[in-house]
Amino acid sequence: MTHQLVVAHRAGNDLDTLRTALTAGADLVEADIHAFRRRLEVRHLKSLGPWWLWDQGIFVRRRDTHMLHLEGLLEAANGDPRLLLDLKGVHPRLAKRLAAAIPAGTVTICTQHWWMLNAFRDRPHVRLVLSAGSRRALRRLRKRLRTRPAYGVCIHRRLLTPDLVTELHRHAALVFTWPVDTDQALRHAHHLGVDAVIGKNLSLLRPDSVGD
Repeated sequence: MTHQLVVAHRAGNDLDTLRTALTAGADLVEADIHAFRRRLEVRHLKSLGPWWLWDQGIFVRRRDTHMLHLEGLLEAANGDPRLLLDLKGVHPRLAKRLAAAIPAGTVTICTQHWWMLNAFRDRPHVRLVLSAGSRRALRRLRKRLRTRPAYGVCIHRRLLTPDLVTELHRHAALVFTWPVDTDQALRHAHHLGVDAVIGKNLSLLRPDSVGD
C-alpha cells in the first residue's frame, strides 16, 4: 500500500500545536471552525449559550478562554496548503463567511453537514471532504456518492470494512478515517486500506518525523 496521509487531529486549534504539527511533517492539520456572532472561532469546545463552552462534561466560561480566531490561524499558517478546516455546528452563515475569508490558495474543508460545502463549489483550490460519524449518515453518504462523486470522504473507523473502503474508492479519491490514536487503531487503519489517518499522536502516525 502507498503512504497513508497523516492528519494532525485538532492541532490547528492552538498556534503552538499548529506549528509543531507542520514542522513534524503532518500532511494536513485539522482545525475546528465555529461561527459565533460575527466572528469565526477556532476551537473544539461547543457553545452553551453566549457565556459558556463545553465538551464531555467540561464547562468553562467564554470570558476565561483565550480564543483563537480564523484570522490568527491563517496568519500563522502563512499560506501553507496543509490546513484542514472542519466546519462545526449548523450556523447558517458559517460556510459563506469562511468562503469569503479564506485566501485563494489550497485548503481542505470537511464537515458532517454537507450542504455547507455548496459555498465552496466555485473555489477550484478548495478540496471538499464529506464526513460521516454514524451508520445513518454513512448510508446517506453511500447513496449520495453513487450520483455525486467527491474529492474525499471521512468515516469513523468503527463503521469501516475493507470492502466498504473499496466501494468508497469508486466514488471518492481519498478515504479518511478517525480516530487513530493507538498502535491497534493504526494497524486496523492499514488493514482497512484507507488513504489518510486522523489522530493526535504524530510520533505514532509518522514515526520517521520524530527528531526532524
